[in-house]
Amino acid sequence: MNPSVQWITLLWMLFSGAAMGVAFDSYRVLAGQLRFPRWSKHTLDFLYWIAAAFFIFRMLYMTNDGQLRFYVFVGLFIGVWIYFLLWSVITQRFVVMLIQVTKGLMAFLYKLFRMLVWNPIKGILMLILGLLRFLWKFLLSLLRLVLKCLMPFWRLLKWMLRPITSRVRLPAWSKQLADKVIKAWKRWF
Repeated sequence: MNPSVQWITLLWMLFSGAAMGVAFDSYRVLAGQLRFPRWSKHTLDFLYWIAAAFFIFRMLYMTNDGQLRFYVFVGLFIGVWIYFLLWSVITQRFVVMLIQVTKGLMAFLYKLFRMLVWNPIKGILMLILGLLRFLWKFLLSLLRLVLKCLMPFWRLLKWMLRPITSRVRLPAWSKQLADKVIKAWKRWF
C-alpha cells in the first residue's frame, strides 16, 4: 500500500472518529431529553455501537479496501479525542436547541391543527347535534299535540270496545310488557 492511500485512510479515520463523537453526543443528549426507559438504554447503546462499527468499516472499505492497520485505530482515537476536546459542548448545545425548536414547532403545529381543523369540525358537529336535539324536541311536542287532539277519539274507541276487551283475558307476560311500554311512553311523552 502506498503512502498516499495510508494518509487518505488516516484522514478518513480522523473524520470517522469525529463523526462517531457527534453521533454519540447527539444520542446521549437525545436520550437525556426524551427520557427513554431505563431498560432500553442498553439496547440503544448496543445499536449505537453496531451502527458505528458498520460506519467505520464502510469508510475503511471505501478508502483502502478494508485493510485494518495500526494507524486506523490511531486515526479513530485522535478523531474522537479532537472532537471531544473542541466540538463536544457545541454539538450538545446544538442538539438541545434542535430539540427545543422541534418541540416548539410541534406545539405550534398542534395549536394550528386544533384552531384550523379540530375546532371547526367540533363546532359543526355541535351545531348538527343542537339542530338534531331541537328537531327531536319539536317532533315530540308535535306528537304530544297530535295525541292530545286524538285523546277524545281514543276514549270513545275504548268505551266502544269495552264489552269485547272486558271478556278477553291476557297472559301475565303481556301485562308486564304493556306496563313497560306505558312507562317508556310516559317517560318520552
